[in-house]
Amino acid sequence: MVAELVYGCMGLGGDWSDAALTAEDVDAAEQAIHAALEIGITAFDQADIYRQGKSEAAMGQVLDRDPGLRDRIRIQTKCGIRLGEAGLAAHYDLSAAAILERVRGSLERLRTDHVDVLLLHRPDPLLEPAEIAAAFTELSDAGLVRAFGVSNMSAAQLAFLRTEIGQPLIVNQLEMSLYKRDWLESGILVNQPAALAHSFPEGTLEYCRTHAVRLQAWGSLAQGIYSGSTSHQPTPPDREAAALVAEMARDKDTTPEAIVLGWLMRHPAGIEPVIGTASPARIRACGDAVEQAGRMSRIEWYRLFTAARGAPVP
Repeated sequence: MVAELVYGCMGLGGDWSDAALTAEDVDAAEQAIHAALEIGITAFDQADIYRQGKSEAAMGQVLDRDPGLRDRIRIQTKCGIRLGEAGLAAHYDLSAAAILERVRGSLERLRTDHVDVLLLHRPDPLLEPAEIAAAFTELSDAGLVRAFGVSNMSAAQLAFLRTEIGQPLIVNQLEMSLYKRDWLESGILVNQPAALAHSFPEGTLEYCRTHAVRLQAWGSLAQGIYSGSTSHQPTPPDREAAALVAEMARDKDTTPEAIVLGWLMRHPAGIEPVIGTASPARIRACGDAVEQAGRMSRIEWYRLFTAARGAPVP
C-alpha cells in the first residue's frame, strides 16, 4: 500500500470562539493550503467542529477564490461530535438525522456539492449500525458523499458497523506517532505485564490491513517534540530521540519533520500522516517524508523506536 501525506485543517479558521471568520483567517488558510499543494498533498482532512465550523468555512472561501482547485483535491470531513449544546461541553451523536444534518452543514460551509470521504469522528455509545447505514445510503445515493470511514475506532467497532453498512469503510484515523506509540507497544508486549500500560485495542492494525482500511495518523508530528518544540517538557528518551532525529536529518540533508513522518510511513501498514500545523514553513518541511520513508532502513527505524521508548525492545 502506497502511503501519502494528508493535510489536517484543524488549525485553519482563526480561534475556537464564536467570533466571525475574518479575511485574515481566510488568507492564512489559503497560504497553508497552497503550501500543502506545493509539497504534493492533495488530500485535506476537515471536521464539522474544527474552529466551530470556521475551518470548513475558511476552506470554502479559499475554494471560491480558485474555482479550479476543488477538482485537484480530495476533501474528507468528520461528524459525530457536538460541542456546547444543551448544557453539555460535548457529546456524541451518530444518529441518522444528525449525520445528515451535519453533512449538509459541512457542504454549505465548504461551498462544494460533495465530500470525497466522510468519517465518523468518535464512537458514540448510543450508535445503531442500521441507522448509520441508512444515513450513508442516503448520502451516497444523493451523490453528497463518495466514500466512508471512521476515526478513533477499534477493530471490534469496525466489525460491528460492517454488520449493517453496505459501503466499504476505507479509512480509520487514529493517534499514531513516534511519541504516541501504543499502536506498536501493544503488539510487541503481548503476554507481558507491561502491555497493561498501553491502551491501543488489540488487533486493530491487523484488521485494517486485512480489510483494506487505510490508516491515517493524527498527531503524526508529535506536537514538534522531536523537531524543535519548546512547549513540551522533555523526558530523557524525548531528548535522546530528538537528538537522533536531528542527526539523521543532517546526515540525510533533510528536515527533522521528514524523519519523524518518514519513520511512521516506513511501517508496512501504509500509514498516512495527517499534518496538523498551520505554519506554511513547517508544512513545507514535511515534503521529503515519502522519500525518507523509502530510504529508511530497518536498523534506522529501530534506532528511532528504541530511543523514543527509552529502553530496548523486549
